Amino acid sequence: MIRTVEFAPHASAPVLAAYSYCEAVTGQQARNFAYGIRLLPTPKRRAMSALYAFSRRVDDIGDGALADDVKIARLEETRALLTRVRGGAVEEDDTDPVAVALAHAAEVFPIPLDGLDELIDGVLMDVRGETYETWDDLKAYCRCVAGAIGRLSLGVFGTEPGARGAERAPEYADTLGLALQLTNILRDVREDAEGGRTYLPADDLAKFGCSAGFAGPTVPEGADFAGLVHFEVRRARALFAEGYRLLPMLDRRSGACVAAMAGIYRRLLDRIEREPEAVLRGRVSLPGREKAYVAVRGLSGLDTRHVTRRTVRRRA
Repeated sequence: MIRTVEFAPHASAPVLAAYSYCEAVTGQQARNFAYGIRLLPTPKRRAMSALYAFSRRVDDIGDGALADDVKIARLEETRALLTRVRGGAVEEDDTDPVAVALAHAAEVFPIPLDGLDELIDGVLMDVRGETYETWDDLKAYCRCVAGAIGRLSLGVFGTEPGARGAERAPEYADTLGLALQLTNILRDVREDAEGGRTYLPADDLAKFGCSAGFAGPTVPEGADFAGLVHFEVRRARALFAEGYRLLPMLDRRSGACVAAMAGIYRRLLDRIEREPEAVLRGRVSLPGREKAYVAVRGLSGLDTRHVTRRTVRRRA
């Protein structure tokens, strides 16, 4: 069982200022993520913001315009900073607010900081231009950049005392991260192609005649793009179904946070499934009112109860 922490010890003014900075970064850049963490109690919300701000820094290095060798050097500098955080070598008056907030969060919650090393490893794969022949290859990448985030988040959420099957909670958190990442890959397929990146497995692209790529707003001649998208959507749905088994293991507000974030991506997946070619014309997204509805649904516990009933029926 991963312990649950609801109340943080007193935080100093410098630590609170560091958390405020991380929350500002999250509010400005997180989009879908921010809708979920609003549902958390203050200590958990702050800790999640610290995780997001550090992760955002890593992603921004990978996505930026610097030369690849400079990116690699910056990523290794960030890893060195993480080593300082892990070793308790970041003081409250450190000039890096993200490091200060993350160090405090790691003192309060049992956050598996090695997951941030995995994130750096995944972004290094991006910088080096790695491609993926099979789903197993892509899954290894997704576990670094998204599954690890699921496991890190679980360190903040904790599991409910006595939750059945809680020993598998990290596995379900990891799987839910994979589901979100595969949805992201489908949504960003053209944007990634324009940036010279291809994430979907080469085996899948060849199967549906899509090996030529997606740099334009229309489907390549002879390609079954809709077939490819529907194939990947089914894979993502299976991952969501497995990952959702985490929900009954969480307290109400942590479960609401996860249900809100996952629910937004599931609805995004629905839109992509209905109109696959829309992802070639621009980024598919949900309006704010729909995201707010998903957040309210998560807070109501509807998704958690649905998963619980389904699990009970399986055991019957």
